Amino acid sequence: MARPPRSLTGKVIVITGGAQGIGASTASALSRLGARVAIGDLDQARAEKTAAELDAEALALPLDVTDTAAFTGFLDEVERRLGPIDVLINNAGIMPLSPLAEEDDATTRRTLEINLHAVLHGTREAVKRMRPRGTGHIVNVASLAGKSGFPGAATYCATKHAVVGLSEAVHLELRGTGVLVSCVMPAVVRTELAAGLGEARFIKSVGPEDVAAAIAQALRYPRFDVFVPKSLDLTGRFTRLFPRAFGEWFVRTLGGDQLLASAAHSPERAEYEERAAHSAPAADSGR
Repeated sequence: MARPPRSLTGKVIVITGGAQGIGASTASALSRLGARVAIGDLDQARAEKTAAELDAEALALPLDVTDTAAFTGFLDEVERRLGPIDVLINNAGIMPLSPLAEEDDATTRRTLEINLHAVLHGTREAVKRMRPRGTGHIVNVASLAGKSGFPGAATYCATKHAVVGLSEAVHLELRGTGVLVSCVMPAVVRTELAAGLGEARFIKSVGPEDVAAAIAQALRYPRFDVFVPKSLDLTGRFTRLFPRAFGEWFVRTLGGDQLLASAAHSPERAEYEERAAHSAPAADSGR
């Protein structure tokens, strides 16, 4: 007999980086399923606009995920206003592109702080709040780049590999506690983050609503691995059956090795790269 879906009605769900892109689409999808959604984002005006389009209970609060004290305070405020957090979705992230040798140290630190340290801190805070209650769900948004390396995005790939490893370890730490972990691994998502990227023949791009639907599905029917599209899992399993040299030839043949590298200096990315460069105030100020 098929298991019934878990209800999200009334569940308090927090989404970092929820003002636009995957975060906003996920907030919309979960709100439609009856969840009480709280959005945290550096862009307060856009977060408020997104929340206003959901429902009267949707909450938008300012959040710089690189400020750990403020991140903790943000979660405290959500619980004060909406109640205990049932789901935390660590979604905030940036993807600056350039060959590693051309990447300045400030960009490296910023990417590590947002994409990895903030996910570590958010996950830790969620565990502290959820484990004593014996219930909860942590969703960490990684990437296909957490399973493979892509030229032109070495630091980004490093952070996403780390998020996959973090999620796997915490998943095992929480076994039997009632707290679940899911790791979301999308391909290229058609958002501002992917500006200037082309299409690779073996990597189908998806919309933010596709990722949102996969997250909602993973919350209703819990599972750890969430590939978007699902075919990514099969492709990865296939290439791992062969020696590394074959896998690299396969990716080159289909153009995957240039997917991110070719966009590194694309004029279409200029606006995004500028915004990403100012996305971690606490990290850039050295606290």
